[in-house]
Amino acid sequence: MDVMAAIRGRRSIRKYESRPLAEETLRQVLEAARLAPSARNRQEWRFVVVRDPSQIRRVTEAAGQPFIGTAPVIIAGVALNPERVMRCGVPTYAVDLTIALTNMMLAATALGLGTCWIGSFDQEEVKRVLAIPAHYMVAGLVPLGYPAENPEARPRKQLSEIVSYDYF
Repeated sequence: MDVMAAIRGRRSIRKYESRPLAEETLRQVLEAARLAPSARNRQEWRFVVVRDPSQIRRVTEAAGQPFIGTAPVIIAGVALNPERVMRCGVPTYAVDLTIALTNMMLAATALGLGTCWIGSFDQEEVKRVLAIPAHYMVAGLVPLGYPAENPEARPRKQLSEIVSYDYF
Protein backbone atom coordinates (compact mmCIF):
# COMPACT_ATOMS: atom_id res chain seq x y z
CA MET A 1 0.00 0.00 0.00
CA ASP A 2 1.43 3.39 -0.93
CA VAL A 3 1.45 6.31 1.49
CA MET A 4 -1.59 8.11 0.04
CA ALA A 5 -3.61 4.88 0.11
CA ALA A 6 -2.71 4.48 3.79
CA ILE A 7 -3.70 8.08 4.49
CA ARG A 8 -6.99 7.71 2.62
CA GLY A 9 -7.69 4.31 4.15
CA ARG A 10 -6.99 5.13 7.79
CA ARG A 11 -10.07 5.03 9.98
CA SER A 12 -10.71 5.31 13.70
CA ILE A 13 -11.36 1.69 14.60
CA ARG A 14 -13.42 0.99 17.70
CA LYS A 15 -13.84 -2.77 17.38
CA TYR A 16 -10.99 -5.28 17.01
CA GLU A 17 -10.62 -8.97 16.27
CA SER A 18 -9.23 -11.00 19.15
CA ARG A 19 -6.33 -12.46 17.14
CA PRO A 20 -2.85 -11.47 18.32
CA LEU A 21 -0.33 -9.48 16.32
CA ALA A 22 2.79 -11.15 14.99
CA GLU A 23 5.92 -9.81 16.68
CA GLU A 24 7.37 -8.67 13.34
CA THR A 25 4.19 -6.74 12.51
CA LEU A 26 4.29 -4.96 15.87
CA ARG A 27 7.99 -4.23 15.35
CA GLN A 28 7.25 -2.56 11.99
CA VAL A 29 4.62 -0.31 13.58
CA LEU A 30 7.04 0.65 16.37
CA GLU A 31 9.83 1.24 13.85
CA ALA A 32 7.60 3.78 12.09
CA ALA A 33 7.43 5.72 15.35
CA ARG A 34 11.17 5.41 15.94
CA LEU A 35 11.89 6.92 12.53
CA ALA A 36 9.61 9.94 13.07
CA PRO A 37 11.20 13.38 13.15
CA SER A 38 11.41 15.21 16.46
CA ALA A 39 12.53 18.66 17.56
CA ARG A 40 16.33 18.83 17.40
CA ASN A 41 16.20 15.03 16.93
CA ARG A 42 15.99 14.62 20.71
CA GLN A 43 13.47 11.77 20.52
CA GLU A 44 12.26 12.57 24.04
CA TRP A 45 9.64 9.85 24.04
CA ARG A 46 8.96 6.35 25.19
CA PHE A 47 6.30 3.99 23.87
CA VAL A 48 4.73 1.63 26.38
CA VAL A 49 3.37 -1.43 24.58
CA VAL A 50 0.61 -3.07 26.60
CA ARG A 51 -0.10 -6.68 25.60
CA ASP A 52 -0.96 -8.45 28.85
CA PRO A 53 -4.77 -8.89 28.95
CA SER A 54 -5.06 -7.90 32.62
CA GLN A 55 -2.96 -4.79 32.02
CA ILE A 56 -5.07 -3.95 28.94
CA ARG A 57 -8.13 -4.17 31.19
CA ARG A 58 -6.56 -1.77 33.73
CA VAL A 59 -5.57 0.73 31.01
CA THR A 60 -9.06 0.49 29.53
CA GLU A 61 -10.61 1.28 32.91
CA ALA A 62 -8.17 4.15 33.49
CA ALA A 63 -8.97 5.56 30.07
CA GLY A 64 -12.72 5.18 30.47
CA GLN A 65 -12.87 4.02 26.84
CA PRO A 66 -14.27 0.44 26.93
CA PHE A 67 -13.70 -0.27 23.25
CA ILE A 68 -9.90 -0.04 23.53
CA GLY A 69 -10.02 -3.22 25.59
CA THR A 70 -11.03 -5.16 22.47
CA ALA A 71 -7.60 -4.51 20.90
CA PRO A 72 -4.77 -7.01 21.52
CA VAL A 73 -2.30 -4.12 22.00
CA ILE A 74 -2.51 -0.61 23.41
CA ILE A 75 0.42 1.75 22.92
CA ALA A 76 0.96 4.77 25.17
CA GLY A 77 3.08 7.61 23.78
CA VAL A 78 4.94 9.15 26.71
CA ALA A 79 6.70 12.53 26.77
CA LEU A 80 9.96 12.41 28.70
CA ASN A 81 10.36 16.19 28.84
CA PRO A 82 6.88 17.74 28.81
CA GLU A 83 8.17 21.12 30.01
CA ARG A 84 10.19 21.82 26.84
CA VAL A 85 8.57 24.46 24.62
CA MET A 86 9.64 25.32 21.08
CA ARG A 87 10.61 28.86 20.23
CA CYS A 88 7.17 29.31 18.59
CA GLY A 89 5.51 28.71 21.97
CA VAL A 90 4.14 25.22 21.30
CA PRO A 91 4.98 22.37 23.71
CA THR A 92 7.55 20.17 21.96
CA TYR A 93 6.09 16.88 23.14
CA ALA A 94 2.67 17.66 21.65
CA VAL A 95 4.21 17.95 18.19
CA ASP A 96 6.85 15.23 18.46
CA LEU A 97 4.55 12.54 19.83
CA THR A 98 1.75 13.44 17.44
CA ILE A 99 4.11 12.92 14.51
CA ALA A 100 5.43 9.63 15.93
CA LEU A 101 1.99 8.24 16.77
CA THR A 102 0.65 9.30 13.37
CA ASN A 103 3.55 7.51 11.68
CA MET A 104 2.61 4.47 13.75
CA MET A 105 -1.06 4.71 12.78
CA LEU A 106 -0.31 5.06 9.06
CA ALA A 107 2.12 2.14 9.16
CA ALA A 108 -0.55 0.10 10.92
CA THR A 109 -3.06 0.94 8.20
CA ALA A 110 -0.58 -0.08 5.49
CA LEU A 111 -0.14 -3.41 7.31
CA GLY A 112 -3.89 -4.06 7.45
CA LEU A 113 -4.26 -3.07 11.10
CA GLY A 114 -6.60 -0.63 12.77
CA THR A 115 -5.96 2.12 15.32
CA CYS A 116 -7.73 4.99 17.01
CA TRP A 117 -6.17 8.09 18.55
CA ILE A 118 -7.25 8.29 22.21
CA GLY A 119 -6.79 11.66 23.86
CA SER A 120 -9.63 11.40 26.34
CA PHE A 121 -8.30 9.56 29.40
CA ASP A 122 -7.39 10.13 33.03
CA GLN A 123 -3.73 11.18 32.82
CA GLU A 124 -2.83 10.38 36.42
CA GLU A 125 -4.63 7.05 36.49
CA VAL A 126 -3.04 5.88 33.21
CA LYS A 127 0.39 6.90 34.53
CA ARG A 128 -0.28 5.00 37.76
CA VAL A 129 -1.40 1.84 35.92
CA LEU A 130 1.61 1.94 33.57
CA ALA A 131 4.10 2.93 36.33
CA ILE A 132 5.06 6.09 34.43
CA PRO A 133 6.97 8.61 36.56
CA ALA A 134 4.93 11.60 37.70
CA HIS A 135 6.99 14.20 35.78
CA TYR A 136 6.34 12.50 32.40
CA MET A 137 3.14 12.94 30.39
CA VAL A 138 1.08 10.54 28.30
CA ALA A 139 0.34 12.34 25.04
CA GLY A 140 -1.93 9.68 23.60
CA LEU A 141 -3.09 6.08 23.68
CA VAL A 142 -3.39 4.00 20.51
CA PRO A 143 -5.22 0.67 20.47
CA LEU A 144 -3.75 -1.57 17.77
CA GLY A 145 -5.15 -4.69 16.17
CA TYR A 146 -6.99 -6.23 13.26
CA PRO A 147 -10.19 -4.27 12.61
CA ALA A 148 -13.49 -6.03 13.25
CA GLU A 149 -15.33 -3.20 11.50
CA ASN A 150 -14.94 -1.19 8.32
CA PRO A 151 -16.37 2.28 8.92
CA GLU A 152 -17.07 4.61 6.03
CA ALA A 153 -14.80 7.61 5.52
CA ARG A 154 -15.95 10.66 7.44
CA PRO A 155 -16.54 13.83 5.42
CA ARG A 156 -13.55 16.10 5.00
CA LYS A 157 -13.51 19.77 4.08
CA GLN A 158 -12.37 20.77 0.59
CA LEU A 159 -8.81 22.07 0.22
CA SER A 160 -10.20 25.51 -0.62
CA GLU A 161 -11.73 25.63 2.88
CA ILE A 162 -8.50 24.86 4.72
CA VAL A 163 -5.66 26.19 2.57
CA SER A 164 -4.61 29.73 1.73
CA TYR A 165 -1.53 30.87 -0.15
CA ASP A 166 0.97 33.55 0.82
CA TYR A 167 -1.35 35.13 3.43
CA PHE A 168 -3.96 33.86 5.86
